[in-house]
Amino acid sequence: MTVRTTRRALVTAAGMMTVALAATACGSPQSTANGGGGDAPVKVGLVYSQSGALASYGKQYIEGFKAGLSYATKGSNKVGNRTVEVTEVDDAGDPAKAVSAAKDLIGKGTKIIAGSTASGVALQVAPIAAQNKVLFISGPAATDGVTGVNKYTFRSGRQSYQDVLTAKSFIGEPTGKKVVVFGQDSAFGKSNETAVKAVLGGAGATVSSVLAPASATDFTPFASQLKAAKPDLLFVAWAGTSAPAMWQSLDQQGVLGSTTVVTGLDIRASWATFGAGGTKISFLSHYFDGASDNDAAKAAKAAVPGGVLDLFHPDGFAAAQLVVRAIEQGGDDVDKMVKGLEGWSFDGVKGPMTVRAEDHALLQPMFQAKLTGTGTAMKAEAQKTLAPQECAPPVVSMKG
Repeated sequence: MTVRTTRRALVTAAGMMTVALAATACGSPQSTANGGGGDAPVKVGLVYSQSGALASYGKQYIEGFKAGLSYATKGSNKVGNRTVEVTEVDDAGDPAKAVSAAKDLIGKGTKIIAGSTASGVALQVAPIAAQNKVLFISGPAATDGVTGVNKYTFRSGRQSYQDVLTAKSFIGEPTGKKVVVFGQDSAFGKSNETAVKAVLGGAGATVSSVLAPASATDFTPFASQLKAAKPDLLFVAWAGTSAPAMWQSLDQQGVLGSTTVVTGLDIRASWATFGAGGTKISFLSHYFDGASDNDAAKAAKAAVPGGVLDLFHPDGFAAAQLVVRAIEQGGDDVDKMVKGLEGWSFDGVKGPMTVRAEDHALLQPMFQAKLTGTGTAMKAEAQKTLAPQECAPPVVSMKG
């Protein structure tokens, strides 16, 4: 049975993705006994955004997690004889709340923490995992800083470098081209800026950036600045509720029609906000409904409310698969969990996934997409699927 505990601001702990290969779908009592625990429940804490600017992302994450847990345990929510006991905590996208929640869960015996919808949250929770020697599986947070941050930290979603390598596939040879990054002055925006400079700048392009305050509501000055820059490629990295106003401003100021604009395809609910500009944009895509059609994707579609997959359902689904694998391999021994995850390959919603042993990057397919239609009738169509190795980030040295 899954236990759901939602804690709000008055509680001190407030705060903050095949049948999975047969060996991963349902652990035996013998395998879980390797790390001890007997028949006692395994405590898993999910610290993610139930409220705040990224609440819609968090909603998809938790729906995906529940679907993935059912899938990986063949509907039992058990690994061997042990129930996976899940406690959910809302961090509202606030790193301080997430850290408080993680510490509270760890104090109650939780050895697996997952979640982190926001990049800023993941960067603060990861050190807590290392300090307390618990397993941390970051979720939709895309910052590259999570990869290789320490031996106890993994991720169930993609990272910014994978986004940028997908963007690179749109423009061919970067040498001599002018690239401008437009993003938020946040961990997410800066991570994308760094990745574009590394990938496209390293390939010969001249890269500059325009970073807007996360609190910005008037985007006309930024749109004018971007149009005047006359880039060969404009890479836009944006997340959250201000995206519709930002895209409307870029379209109204003629930016979308003046250059090649590449950005990540956001959640389905945002597509209509592109308006006429939606068909002018080249989208790199982490995921959209119909991008894959394997057993995991079919199971996820059947389980999530409404039967339509969205951007971060795969992250939650994969997180549950990683949790089950960790328990199977380690029981209550976190170091055995880590060893059991390193180098593991499995079929997630997106397709083939591999946890790179050297730095815990999650190698996975990425997609090129275009939008067709108008308004709420807009649809995403896959243009190309990039194999995991085509968009694999460089290996980084494990920090701790």
